[in-house]
Amino acid sequence: MAESTKNENNVEHKPPPGLKSLIDHLVSVYPDQPNPLQVTTLLKYWLGGSDPLDYISMYSNNGQGEGDSERVPPHWHYVSFGLSDLHGDQRVHLKEEHTTRSGMGFELTFRLAKTPAELKQQRESPEKPLRPPTWPANLLQSIARYCFQTGNGLCFGDNIPWRKSLDGSATSRMNSLLVAQDPQLGCIETPFGTVDFCQIVGVTEEELEQASRWNGRGVLNFLAKDVQTGGDWMVTNMDRTMSVFELFPETLLNLQDDLEKQGSDLAGVNAEFAFRELKQTKTIKEDVDFKCLNERCASEENNRPLTESQLKREEPSFPQSMSLSSNSLHKSCPLDNQPQAPDCISLDGIEITMAPYAAKYLLLAIKDRIRHGRHFTFKAQHLALTLVSETVTGAAVTVSEPFGVLGYWIQVLIPDDLVSRMMEAFRNAQLDGKTEPTQRLEFDWPDKNFKLIVDQPTICPLPTAMSIETPNIN
Repeated sequence: MAESTKNENNVEHKPPPGLKSLIDHLVSVYPDQPNPLQVTTLLKYWLGGSDPLDYISMYSNNGQGEGDSERVPPHWHYVSFGLSDLHGDQRVHLKEEHTTRSGMGFELTFRLAKTPAELKQQRESPEKPLRPPTWPANLLQSIARYCFQTGNGLCFGDNIPWRKSLDGSATSRMNSLLVAQDPQLGCIETPFGTVDFCQIVGVTEEELEQASRWNGRGVLNFLAKDVQTGGDWMVTNMDRTMSVFELFPETLLNLQDDLEKQGSDLAGVNAEFAFRELKQTKTIKEDVDFKCLNERCASEENNRPLTESQLKREEPSFPQSMSLSSNSLHKSCPLDNQPQAPDCISLDGIEITMAPYAAKYLLLAIKDRIRHGRHFTFKAQHLALTLVSETVTGAAVTVSEPFGVLGYWIQVLIPDDLVSRMMEAFRNAQLDGKTEPTQRLEFDWPDKNFKLIVDQPTICPLPTAMSIETPNIN
């Protein structure tokens, strides 16, 4: 990418400050490639285009061989421009008070291993430049589009269940994604704030499953230990046929041991749910159920003034469940449209209906989160449901009033004496996290006035947000 251009009148135009900071950083990393191949958006996002990334640069990285301390296979390195604030004039990113981030605070990267054919051509015809595949640019653009449409960012350790081969082939096992910090680019300071480089790492379904159950960063550490699974820089090899747990079975035993001792870092998933109050008395503070609360939220959100960029956005096309890995409670409910200073409405009891595809997370939520004194969030449409343990701080519910609605955030406290009973019930129903239930299931704890149903909930025809950021519950 050139650092400056000249128009027909020979007037030099320098790139805007945010863009220049990214360019300078990449030139320092790739001094031999000041003008890399790029995928460029023809109609910019602020002019009505649908692709939020202005550019995606593609660098050739020769890796590091076996003789070096780091073993990194030769690969293509893709870097996005546009999730951070490139211009600083609010054409894309509105300035936020009390933030040190530039725009959304990150850019995306992806490392794709070069194929044997590409390496052969590179050796035999070095004078003939190789052209990198462009499908990773489309992948990054899709993820960026989702982030723009929902306002949700990515955190290191998050996972994305893509549920199809990343390159669209019918044979590759790389069909899901983990989010790591780019080991080469790290984090930089720009005139408009900090920018993290979030590397998207292709993984197998089994690796995604274990990351969901335990710890995304932990699985990434396993992948980085051997060049077969990406090496120190976690290079995605679309031809990899075995998961890290098949290649190195001892890693799965270590993972299971850590999961039992430490619990899971997965703080929540996007999932459809519905609820209604179970009433013990005729007098309640306010009649609250899923339908009226969701309709009220939608009505308030639809009455808010929209910016021009919001008006042109389409609904996101993304996997049903995307995880979040933060342990902060308030980030578990990243709902933009919250009433001012809402009062918590206490419910006598609660009945929750959970979609079958989300039910597999129930045992994980109780066994690997609540049992370890943490919390777990399900987000549906405009609402969020958080299960909290007795020791979680910052919750709106207590042991004496365990069910509450705070704005558009439903909170349910799971008392210590209920944890083992719930775990046993979920195990008996074979909610093991591997398969979705095929029939309606009901779990009832009358002494707690708490009921869980696994069935397709009745959902109002409202837009569905597909991912959530994480809040401050410790």
